[in-house]
Amino acid sequence: MSKRRVVITGMGVVSPNGMNVSEFKDAIRNGSSGIRFIEQLKELKFSCQIAGLPLFEKDYLNNYFSDIQLRGLQATGMEYGVIAGVDAWKNAGFSIHNSETPLWDAGVIFGTGILGVDKFREAIYKVDQGNVRRLGSNTVTQTMASGISAFLGGKLGCGNIVTTNSSACSTGTEAILMAYDRVAAGNAEVILAGSTSDSGPYIWGGFDAMRILPYRYNQNPTQASRPMSASASGFVPGSGAGALVIESLDSALNRKATIYAEILGGHINSGGQRNGGSMTAPNSLAVQRCIQSAIKNSGIDAEDIDAINGHLTATTKDSTEIQNWCAALGRKGNDFPYINSLKSMVGHCLAASGSIESVATVLQLKENFIFGTINCEDLHPEIASLVGRDRIPTKTMNFSPNIIAKASFGFGDVNACVIFKKY
Repeated sequence: MSKRRVVITGMGVVSPNGMNVSEFKDAIRNGSSGIRFIEQLKELKFSCQIAGLPLFEKDYLNNYFSDIQLRGLQATGMEYGVIAGVDAWKNAGFSIHNSETPLWDAGVIFGTGILGVDKFREAIYKVDQGNVRRLGSNTVTQTMASGISAFLGGKLGCGNIVTTNSSACSTGTEAILMAYDRVAAGNAEVILAGSTSDSGPYIWGGFDAMRILPYRYNQNPTQASRPMSASASGFVPGSGAGALVIESLDSALNRKATIYAEILGGHINSGGQRNGGSMTAPNSLAVQRCIQSAIKNSGIDAEDIDAINGHLTATTKDSTEIQNWCAALGRKGNDFPYINSLKSMVGHCLAASGSIESVATVLQLKENFIFGTINCEDLHPEIASLVGRDRIPTKTMNFSPNIIAKASFGFGDVNACVIFKKY
């Protein structure tokens, strides 16, 4: 059975370096970092006191939530996800659906790692103090993982699948592929896909305790995230949300919608925490199989890939990732595609990373550029031995890519790779 063609018709983003797609595009073009010093982390005696944190005035939420919905709202992941999701929906040319009849052919697949951790903290405190009756009616919706997809599904009136996925750092890329599969199979016409991540010390504390964050850059936060660099010393925690409207080509053409890019296909797998894979490390064979299966499922050859938006977190695993790309593609040196890492500018946005980075990937296809990876002028020698230096631009270059691969590799040895094409 042949699959239908699937395209992207809308995008929204909440990022440490941009609160909408326009701001975000300018930031990644200019190499502008959104990583900043966080006073609260210093007060809490974190070793790493910097993070990628989206900044906006609370009044901005009035554009997305009613007064009743804002009452007691503490889930930053809910805030980020709703802003990005509603912006993407409107960007695609859809209005907020007010009819009593649901949109049977429209759905939501919006992932998260954990939602409402600050609300959890408040609830635990009140329960321990014997004030359970003071929890409020919105505690459950702000702390259940599916709260984000449920809120967006209700706001938009979606009557197709409305669900939340969760696969650590692969969550956002996985959500896009889940949406792609459903639309390609003819089980929906439109899916709002994306992911979000809470922010704050209760999310980032565990990583600080693991001593895998770059604590030596508290005075120079924009220099801290150094993917592919010889001086990389750990990932910078971040947060935000990305959202894409994924639609059948027929539906998009019928609506005369703007088409940002086409999704050719992809693949999701796991290394089973075998053969070198673990809760925190990838099984390299599984990574290579994921990339190769994504290429096969997309009906292209490895030589067709012009650029890669990697996972590349600024840890010791960056060299391993480049090795895996070389092995999977059978390409190295100056034959290797251009490759970059958004994390150099926003940090690692955890469950939101795949969707935010996919927005950046699609923007490159639509606007004909490859953004630079900042802070990697001192390229890691192992990477330099595999890939030509000009394959890793440190500043934005004018280029018209036709096909870009985007991959995410998450805790638990889980992998996802999606192939985007210029439309």
